[in-house]
Amino acid sequence: MPTYVALLRAVNVGGRFYKMADLREHLTTSGLSEVETHIQTGNVRFRTPMRSAAKVERHVEEVLGEHCGFDVPSVILTPAELRGIHEDAQGLAAPFPPGEGQRRYVTFFKAGHVPDPEAAERIAAWDEPGESAVAIGRAVHVWLTKPSLDAKFYPAFKKVLAPGTARDLKVVSALAEKWGG
Repeated sequence: MPTYVALLRAVNVGGRFYKMADLREHLTTSGLSEVETHIQTGNVRFRTPMRSAAKVERHVEEVLGEHCGFDVPSVILTPAELRGIHEDAQGLAAPFPPGEGQRRYVTFFKAGHVPDPEAAERIAAWDEPGESAVAIGRAVHVWLTKPSLDAKFYPAFKKVLAPGTARDLKVVSALAEKWGG
């Protein structure tokens, strides 16, 4: 039975609250098995007999939307895809010298919603002090030497990044170690 990882967008931020215990219960009741979550930001692993990631995505979004009262966009990955994106992140050279308080983020995209080549070029060419990014496959990897709320990158690429969901690289590393097997 296939295993999937769902990264939920905008859960438990901005007044959009969904208790992880309720989420696990709702997904289990819907027919998914071995449902587990990691922290409160909507990281979920489960097994299902469904073999199509698109079907799994629709199922998860319908179940969660029905129970929590708002849309819950979900990025569905296989463990191998999660591991691959994490390996990409680990293989990228830091654009800034160590010790500048760098933070790393990864924005994940649904299949078919990745930045187009032109947007990927604009992301790679971004030249704001203390900010750098690169698009690879279904992810945009971001480095900041300032708080993310102060970064100009996110507002500049709001439309490009909007269908995605972002995670701190520390969370991505924890998920890859725990679920990327």
